[in-house]
Amino acid sequence: MSEHHNPLIIVVSGPGGVGKGTIVNRLVACDPKLWLSRSWTTRDRRDGESPDAYVFCSAKEFEERIQSNGFLEWTEFLGNYYGTPAPDNSAIEGRDVVLEIELDGARQVKQQYPEAILIFLLPPSREEQERRLRGRGDANDKIYARLKKAEAEEPVGRAIADHVLTNDDLEQTVDDMLTVIVNERSRR
Repeated sequence: MSEHHNPLIIVVSGPGGVGKGTIVNRLVACDPKLWLSRSWTTRDRRDGESPDAYVFCSAKEFEERIQSNGFLEWTEFLGNYYGTPAPDNSAIEGRDVVLEIELDGARQVKQQYPEAILIFLLPPSREEQERRLRGRGDANDKIYARLKKAEAEEPVGRAIADHVLTNDDLEQTVDDMLTVIVNERSRR
């Protein structure tokens, strides 16, 4: 990332089904000073999922990018790769960077950029998380794997996060995140 304009790095993490994608899209729409990095994945696109939700690619393409150090972080989960590309400084253009990533990736980014702000999102309940996963069309085995992973990750996420928010009301959660970002900008 650019040395001369020092963007704020906002890492939004949390278990699958917590609403990360919806929240970060609203954040970026509300604040023109935010730039959202679009993650890469080798998983198939879900029915009804926007084609620009991720850069959907082959395992070969992903592995080539790993070899060329083209990711800030990457992980493998449920047989697929997920990764955050290293941003091109011209794409950022003085804006703050938002990364919507899994907890493994959030830890990698915090190691590389200790000043990054980690916002860990929680679902209001495990039942609501399951309802959201079903609503987006995940298969039963993937739902159960994500729920199990969430139970293991939540204590870790809470421990390493700078801010922990529960997404029980979308508009309130977006407002709370915007407040966190404004406060973090003013501290720098």
